[in-house]
Amino acid sequence: MLTPTSGKPHTSLARVLDDLGDVLLESIAGGGSTRRELSGVVIHDPLDEAQFPAQAVVLGVGVHEPDDVVRLLRDLGRNGAAVLVVRSPFTATGEVRRAADESGVALLGLAPGASWAQVAAMLRTLLVEGDIGDVSPQTLGGMPSGDLFALANAVAALLDAPVTIEDRSSRVLAFSGRQDEADQSRVETILGRQVPERFTLGLARNGVFDRLHRGHAPVYVDPLHDESMTVPRVALAVRAGDEILGSIWAAVPGPLSKERTQALIDAGKLVALHMLRLRAGADVERRLRADLVSTALEGGKGAPEAIARLGLVGQPAIVLALGLFGGSDADPSTEDGLRRVADRQRVADALAMHLSAVQARSAVALVGDVAYGIVPMPGSHADCQERSVRVASTFLERTGQRV
Repeated sequence: MLTPTSGKPHTSLARVLDDLGDVLLESIAGGGSTRRELSGVVIHDPLDEAQFPAQAVVLGVGVHEPDDVVRLLRDLGRNGAAVLVVRSPFTATGEVRRAADESGVALLGLAPGASWAQVAAMLRTLLVEGDIGDVSPQTLGGMPSGDLFALANAVAALLDAPVTIEDRSSRVLAFSGRQDEADQSRVETILGRQVPERFTLGLARNGVFDRLHRGHAPVYVDPLHDESMTVPRVALAVRAGDEILGSIWAAVPGPLSKERTQALIDAGKLVALHMLRLRAGADVERRLRADLVSTALEGGKGAPEAIARLGLVGQPAIVLALGLFGGSDADPSTEDGLRRVADRQRVADALAMHLSAVQARSAVALVGDVAYGIVPMPGSHADCQERSVRVASTFLERTGQRV
């Protein structure tokens, strides 16, 4: 991960609980002030001594016995972590509560039905651990630039209804509070971070997507013939010119008033700006990261500064290189060439996600046709070599034979 250079404030524990607390996370035991700032997301592996940034959120996958939770809380406190997440339901004993208070690590519970990958993705959306410089204004329309969760809450306040912001594939990008006022289908959507297929098929069958994408006005949607969807919806396509970026969905008791309809239309324009900001920021970040990784690997005069900006100073590290078989000489202007370019970027993104679970400060970038990962790897040379092979082998097992 690149270390922040913009001075933009990190997300606090209170913000995480406000945005994700209705459905995904619950507070189990204390651990200091909820105003404490958070940095990164790390998956705990009891068989590996992974390093993590200070103020990290640690996902305790498979940790459920109170004694194990107590030991982990104390260990995380010594290492400067801020939060431990375990699977709910979890009953905190007196010893667990004391360990949380003494270590300063807040203990949260992940709702049944939500996957660890989903909550990790949501948390990384909220946190700003990878910010690189200022590439655009810090605010758009009075809202923090690119902060879709804050925007969802603002739209929810205007409409007096719980809101989700979704991409073109009905994946949930952000959601507001008060989701408990909707219905079971909304809870299911947020837990899965994706509108269930049975709902999207029903919406398509009823012509909802056609109306949504053809027109510029909000679309009122009656509940589908499914016992888990009992509250009507109002949806608006989010557009940038002729391009559909996504949509806003509000769970409402009935049709919106004229004033709230206009408020939703106005909000759609602002959501579009923020979604474009996120897309542009991701493109800029990828280019900057590729430049830093390339400079670090070349080892010239600029390498020390690049390594410092990557947050890798003073740490032993390994370099993994990965590419797709065949097609490296394909013309990028052809359909096959474009598909190869997209495939390489998807593989690089998958490698970045994989390595960030191993070491939060891993730096991954696509340089030319090859994805390079610089991974901090403390320990002896023999241990480093063995772990490197294990990390690479695990990734290849998950991605198949294309790489």
